[in-house]
Amino acid sequence: MNVLILASASPRRRDLLATLGVPFEVRPPDVDETPVGGETPEELVRRLAVAKAEAALSAAVERPIVVLAADTIVALNGDVLGKPVDERDAARMLEKLSGTRHQVHTGVAVALSSSPSSANIDVEVATTHVHMSEWTGEEIEAYVATGEPMDKAGSYAIQHETGDRKVTKIEGDFDNVVGLPMSVVHRMLAEAGVVGAGGAEAGVRVPQPPEV
Repeated sequence: MNVLILASASPRRRDLLATLGVPFEVRPPDVDETPVGGETPEELVRRLAVAKAEAALSAAVERPIVVLAADTIVALNGDVLGKPVDERDAARMLEKLSGTRHQVHTGVAVALSSSPSSANIDVEVATTHVHMSEWTGEEIEAYVATGEPMDKAGSYAIQHETGDRKVTKIEGDFDNVVGLPMSVVHRMLAEAGVVGAGGAEAGVRVPQPPEV
């Protein structure tokens, strides 16, 4: 039986993957996430998802093995907004996103390896468009003070009250904004033989964007 590895330290990805009802282990890889000059946001998340999958594969001794890796960033007019480095950076990102329609890109890589010398890696990029209302300076200061933005791409969490209240509309997969586009993940893991292909009929949650 294939061992399924989640190559991510994100508790949000862990919780989303758990909805599939299949056993997995969490093994975060150590990957340099610095953007390369000239990369588009889509190219960046694609490259990092593959790099994380490759790092997890090289560290694992089990075979056969399936590795799921992902990388999420927020983009506005082609500019990449990753995780903030400090509170000042978080406030800067929120000021930039205030009142905008921006994108959340997640690269998803699924690596299947039956021996240490061979591996097949599939990668896809999911994009969700997010409409955000305006933030006041006081709202940004109060939100940053909670600490919630500090480990989130773009410095906000749509699944929590403040971030959800500021999002007025989404176009695409809601779970992608959380950090893992589950419709894409389910299909890719089904193709790798990890889960059934029946979606909801197989007891798998197939997420739908909320009505807004």
